[in-house]
Amino acid sequence: MAVSTVYTVLSLNSTCSISKPTKTHLGFNQKQLVFFKKITTITTTTTRRATTVITCSAGNTVVIGLAADSGCGKSTFMRRLTSVFGGAAEPPKGGNPDSNTLISDTTTVICLDDYHSLDRTGRKEKGVTALDPRANNFDLMYEQVKAIKNGVAVEKPIYNHVTGLIDPPELIKPPKIFVIEGLHPMYDARVRELLDFSIYLDISNEVKFAWKIQRDMAERGHSLESIKASIEARKPDFDAYIDPQKQYADAVIEVLPTQLIPDDNEGKVLRVRLIMKEGVKYFNPVYLFDEGSTISWIPCGRKLTCSYPGIKFSYGPETYFGHEVSVLEMDGQFDRLDELIYVESHLSNISTKFYGEVTQQMLKHADFPGSNNGTGLFQTIVGLKIRDLYEQIVASKTGAPLEATKA
Repeated sequence: MAVSTVYTVLSLNSTCSISKPTKTHLGFNQKQLVFFKKITTITTTTTRRATTVITCSAGNTVVIGLAADSGCGKSTFMRRLTSVFGGAAEPPKGGNPDSNTLISDTTTVICLDDYHSLDRTGRKEKGVTALDPRANNFDLMYEQVKAIKNGVAVEKPIYNHVTGLIDPPELIKPPKIFVIEGLHPMYDARVRELLDFSIYLDISNEVKFAWKIQRDMAERGHSLESIKASIEARKPDFDAYIDPQKQYADAVIEVLPTQLIPDDNEGKVLRVRLIMKEGVKYFNPVYLFDEGSTISWIPCGRKLTCSYPGIKFSYGPETYFGHEVSVLEMDGQFDRLDELIYVESHLSNISTKFYGEVTQQMLKHADFPGSNNGTGLFQTIVGLKIRDLYEQIVASKTGAPLEATKA
């Protein structure tokens, strides 16, 4: 005998999902969007073999895209970003131990490798890399990111980096902040249109090579020849499919060799540029001293300890892929992170809630890679800007006043 359950939807214009055990483009559970303009009563019937579940959400999820090549600091950036929002990001409890997803109180971060349409063996058989669009399911990516943005839970596949196989899916519920990170968040125009903000981590070939040597030779025992071969094998697809995405990004963190040490090839001292697109809604670029001016500043002295080769900041307007941008640059590294407050006090539009918040975040994660140079500094600032952007978007939808103070 069937059991009838009655649900009453009380909110006006709420968005709900109806899940049935039939496989569709959203995963293994069908998700249908239903918009209610008045109080509605829904009756569902359940049997022993089928269960209908209704899930409602306000649909206020903000979607952030982070693009970069493998080994370019996406994971570290995600840890800094989730820390800004509070709460530690952890894998789904009770789920697949090899899940790539990280969940905190406010954020959910998914890895776009989960949308590989070919497993490791399949890519080898077809002679394609994971960077090649033919090895990825962009239709599914688009449908599921769109569903999450609209407040609908999805069953997302899992690409297992240990086995190279595609594992059974996991349930992803709509969070407040939904971050999609990986190789292709801005490749597909449909997915790109769903992003509320986008970041590209642009690591120069010289620095990328130095980093891989430090990691793969020291930690994994790889030879120099194998590292070079690995980089060269990926380069054509990287140049064709990954690198062009930076033209669409709202912010680019570009990592280059230092100009403070002539002919440096160690990659330990870095020149980092934060490239910020003008005219992005809810995003005001950071500036140094005077907005729109061209600034060169060497802060070393009584208030900032600088050993060789020192520190140099630059700021000014530029053009980037035809877009007007503001660029903040740091070359060199900090000796003492607690003295960063001196630099922070000269930066404006950093979206802090209190004086010294950037310095506090940097000290909190002093053991993270890049914490003594511009990569950590600019990742932290972009995290604060994303928090501010989220609060502005929510305030605009609810009509509530924005209380956050902006430094």
